[in-house]
Amino acid sequence: MNTVDRRSCTVSGATPAALDAYECALDAVLSWRSGADVPLDLALQEAPGFVMAHVLRAYLLLVGRDPQRVRSARPVLAQAVAAPANERERLHLAAIGAVIDDDYESAKATLGEVLRLQPRDVLALHVAHSLDYLTGDPSIRDRVTTVLPSWPSDLSGYHAVLAMHAFGLQESGEFEQAEQAALAALDLNPVDARAHHVLAHVFEMSGRTDAGLRWMNDHVASWSTDTVVATHCWWHVALFHLAQGDCDRAIALYDRRVRAGYSGEISDLIDATALLWRIELLGGDTGVRWAELANAWTPHIDDRFCSFNDLHAMMAFVGAHDWERAQHLERALATAQLLPTRHGVSTRQLGLPACRALMAFGRGNDSLAISLFASLPAMAHRLGGSHAQRNVLHLTMLRAIERVRRPARRQGIKTSPVASVSVGQASQWA
Repeated sequence: MNTVDRRSCTVSGATPAALDAYECALDAVLSWRSGADVPLDLALQEAPGFVMAHVLRAYLLLVGRDPQRVRSARPVLAQAVAAPANERERLHLAAIGAVIDDDYESAKATLGEVLRLQPRDVLALHVAHSLDYLTGDPSIRDRVTTVLPSWPSDLSGYHAVLAMHAFGLQESGEFEQAEQAALAALDLNPVDARAHHVLAHVFEMSGRTDAGLRWMNDHVASWSTDTVVATHCWWHVALFHLAQGDCDRAIALYDRRVRAGYSGEISDLIDATALLWRIELLGGDTGVRWAELANAWTPHIDDRFCSFNDLHAMMAFVGAHDWERAQHLERALATAQLLPTRHGVSTRQLGLPACRALMAFGRGNDSLAISLFASLPAMAHRLGGSHAQRNVLHLTMLRAIERVRRPARRQGIKTSPVASVSVGQASQWA
């Protein structure tokens, strides 16, 4: 049975009831709300041959940094390919297969073809946007800009398109336009957690700490309840407190919000590690917290999947002064860099030297750390993540420079050239 969704995209194998349930699940995904699995289950129970429902289920597993979840999408793909599909849906299935096979560039190109054929395919846009973020692709802004003219403001999902547009704008440094787009998204859907998250980035990157805290506190119910981004948004709140020099409040948020449940989810481990590292850079008392994080990262030492993960695992091991596990990860990366894989390339170019810089910093070899950080290529945005997240490398380098200069100044010694790397040079990764 063929019908059309709310954006006039033809779908295969759906009944009216199944399509309604699918749209409910898609609404949750686009707004970064939790609970999409329940209506998605209903859609597939009602129509087992509903191709796009299988596609959405696969994407829920694929869009992230957990290799086990990515591998678990293979049987979902097998179910989907067994059902009759149209051309657009077959392209989605090809994109899913490419991600499972670790060919993210092919997946993004295939989704680009979907959007060329049907610029109102909001799921294709959502996934391509997410893959752009994961791979640090500068196309994250232009991809959304290209389809915007095809989207009337009353079309279902338009708020999410605006929120994606806003994120791409702020990553490009266009903060005023990003804020306007995010606010327009919230006018359409006040509980779009993605748009609230964009505003956190805008306030942080434009240095408006007080405004950021006010916004997040005033809208806490919209982004912290029944969303998939609550922990990460609490991370942003903690960063605002750190910007005000309030390490104690940031540590309290770490304990009560960011690390309260000791989650093993990789995204939560990244947030916890990045926050604790920043607290330590500012001289906060991290106590025994590093040991717990190091233990939580240990199962992922040999993942060989994502350099962004590797960096944060190394931070945890260095923070805990667990040199045995740090060296274990270093050896794993030294082997991985030889592989002709996506992770092998990023490890060779970025991941391994950045991890070695973190190790040198943790051992107090600041000159080596500065040299290694400064040697990272200008393409370091390819680590993925946002400017706000990657900025941790810049902050660590600045701390190393400060530590080199401080004793030299006390002794009246002129600092060496390696300690005089400019802030602009360090910020090439941000």
